[in-house]
Amino acid sequence: MAEQDKQISQQEYDFALIVDGVHELTQKVTDALFEAGCDDATLSIQYGLLYMEFSREASSLKEAVVSAILNVRRSGLAARVLRVDECNLVSASDIARRISRSRQLVHQYMTGNRGPGGFPPHACHLADRAPLWAWCAVSYWLAQSNLLRAEECRNAEVIEAVNSVLERAMQQQRCPELLDEITRELKAA
Repeated sequence: MAEQDKQISQQEYDFALIVDGVHELTQKVTDALFEAGCDDATLSIQYGLLYMEFSREASSLKEAVVSAILNVRRSGLAARVLRVDECNLVSASDIARRISRSRQLVHQYMTGNRGPGGFPPHACHLADRAPLWAWCAVSYWLAQSNLLRAEECRNAEVIEAVNSVLERAMQQQRCPELLDEITRELKAA
């Protein structure tokens, strides 16, 4: 019975990892990744980095992504996962596309003319008329407003958390003193 429960709770998750340290797809590379457990990934080199597109069965997106990262680390290659390829910054058009709604309706959410109000502020501008929002914050607002499934919000949080941990590890390698200094200063404040 437990095996049936495990199979029922498994779901397929599609995501991609961007990996540094592998610049050619040789037989040695593909064999090492396959033997480490990445047999569910399609490999390619894009802009000098290894791009791994996974379709992985797991009980959650977090389990799928973390297990894939650990598989890459166990490969014995000089490979370092840089991030999950999921852009957290989105335009109003991106938001509309992700939730299958019109741009006009999304704009009304942003201005408070529709929905419960309190839409998250934009995170940055590419130009004066091109603000970008953090998808994690937007998906949280949408889920709280019953406009998006809670699972989709949770998945956005998982990707943001994984990418934050990976980014911090890279910063720790590049500038450990600076990172430690800023961490101490912000904790003291």
